[in-house]
Amino acid sequence: MKFLDDSTIKENDFHTGSTLMQHSTIVSTCLKSTNVIPVPKKSPVSCLNDYRPVALRPIIMKCFETLVMRHFKDLLPPSLDPMQFAYHPNRSTDDAISTTLHLSLTHLENKDTYVRMLFIDFSSAFNTIIPQHLTMKLSLLGINTFLCNWILYFLTGRPQSVRNSTSSATTLSTGAPQGCMLSPLLFTLLTHDCAAMHSSNHIIKFADDTTVVGLISKNDESAYREEVQRLTA
Repeated sequence: MKFLDDSTIKENDFHTGSTLMQHSTIVSTCLKSTNVIPVPKKSPVSCLNDYRPVALRPIIMKCFETLVMRHFKDLLPPSLDPMQFAYHPNRSTDDAISTTLHLSLTHLENKDTYVRMLFIDFSSAFNTIIPQHLTMKLSLLGINTFLCNWILYFLTGRPQSVRNSTSSATTLSTGAPQGCMLSPLLFTLLTHDCAAMHSSNHIIKFADDTTVVGLISKNDESAYREEVQRLTA
């Protein structure tokens, strides 16, 4: 991995968010190389889609991913996407469930009301990440150009091959590796602006697990159905 043509960066500079690089950021191809292990999602396996492609990456890269993730968390505003319960301090899946129940039960105390919920399971969520779109959104969030460029290099030009297989290596420049520590965080940042349009709806997320909660009054589902249509279009 090279920064600024092999120039040295102090760890303190990285953590405080001061100037990391001055010209370019490069992630060496050997550190992005991935061996994929197909892990069955369910049993018995009936097709290739029943496997989850878990990526095995170099140990040094996993260590660096931890540093980058910690740095990202320090840079993100605390008010970013309050309905995203992943990667926030002192928040967990229990908080997401409690919030969903609280919104629903409070609404049901009113007359002529009911609740609709749509549980969304994104298909190959991490594979949908387009690095160029992601870095544009990171830039809008105030992430400095050098870190955006590092993410771009990190996600593009990744050699990948299946372990214990005779298949040749394939170079990927879209998506994020399954099993990579950064992948869930990057997906949450890509979808941070996916918020409800109407006050009667709430989109509650934990990484890529998403629930649309529609608080319906007097049989008027127009706002909820519009929200669902927007998400599935």
